[in-house]
Amino acid sequence: MVKIEAIIRPQRLDEVKAALDDLGITGMTVTEVRGSGKQKGYTQHYRGAEYTVNLIQKLKLEIVCEDDLSTAIVDCIANFART
Repeated sequence: MVKIEAIIRPQRLDEVKAALDDLGITGMTVTEVRGSGKQKGYTQHYRGAEYTVNLIQKLKLEIVCEDDLSTAIVDCIANFART
């Protein structure tokens, strides 16, 4: 058994989930997380003040599968979560 964890953008969830359904993977855990990385956040203006938001909302997918399916699942997530 292998546990696969992936962090993706929230707007890509539907495409990834549909692609995993085509592979026959129906069980997964989706968690809302926040993090920073390459995107480095953004600035917002609220009531005249400027705020820097450097933790961006993401989704964490967790899938437990058999060893032989792991490479297909990782390739599927990488292809359909790419922006």
